[in-house]
Amino acid sequence: MSRETLGLILGFIGVCIFAGTLPFTRLAIETLSPWFISAGRAALAGLLAGATLLVLRRPVPQPKDVGALVLSALCLVAGFPVLTALAMETVPASHRGVVLGILPLSTALISVLLAGERPRPAFWIAAVAGAALVTAFALREGEGGLQLGDLYLLGAVLSSSLGYVVSGKLTQSGLAGWEVISWILVVSLPVTAPLAVWLFPEHPAAVPALHWFALLYVSLMSQYIGFFAWNAGLAIGGIARVSQVQLLQTFLTLAIAALLNREPIEPVTWAVAAMVLMLVLIARRTASAKPAGGRPLSREGV
Repeated sequence: MSRETLGLILGFIGVCIFAGTLPFTRLAIETLSPWFISAGRAALAGLLAGATLLVLRRPVPQPKDVGALVLSALCLVAGFPVLTALAMETVPASHRGVVLGILPLSTALISVLLAGERPRPAFWIAAVAGAALVTAFALREGEGGLQLGDLYLLGAVLSSSLGYVVSGKLTQSGLAGWEVISWILVVSLPVTAPLAVWLFPEHPAAVPALHWFALLYVSLMSQYIGFFAWNAGLAIGGIARVSQVQLLQTFLTLAIAALLNREPIEPVTWAVAAMVLMLVLIARRTASAKPAGGRPLSREGV
């Protein structure tokens, strides 16, 4: 198996885990506040991450990596969860596809600026076409026009894209993917843990068990375990290339939402999903995601 194929497989596993984030957030937000969900998921994941690092006796990151860890924490622990949870309160479910549709393109653009990757022109054509297709599908299903929730979603996309690129570069510098997200969550604990305690519901027994399970999913799977596969995939296969797999997340999310939130899915959804899959394959075959200096990716980044 080539490194590119392995990177895509790991990225896809991460995407499958992330696909459940919005449906489970939609479920939890019925009885829990978006602020508690955002702080609680980060605090629970941070406690698990800290325990994992202690058990495995991992060394503290070097001082040169602290800035990148803090920036990643601001993007992936604060920005994306908070903005997404707020958006779930203000926009229809179909608008969620906007986030997922433009996220891979945004990640690829930022990777060019910060990670030194240089994809070929055909890659950009496939990336833009895929993002436009998914966005058009989401707008077709939505009410049209910009709402406050759309601004939240745009901010979530930019925050997540920057966090993906910065954390992905840390895996290429020598830290394993699971170590990167672990330290990101641990760095955030002094803020997220007190906030989670302060925002804890006054009547926890009144919250349905399924809603607590939804919080547990976004805490352990979306906020922590999913990044194990995702960061490793970015490091092995290249940020710009593997990020295109995330185009499929829209349709995986819709499938989960159909089961969990009982949202109907029209046949056109699967047709668009097939077209997006074709564009992802085109992007994979036409991308050249080597760093600008041409240095091969290190195995220590896995």
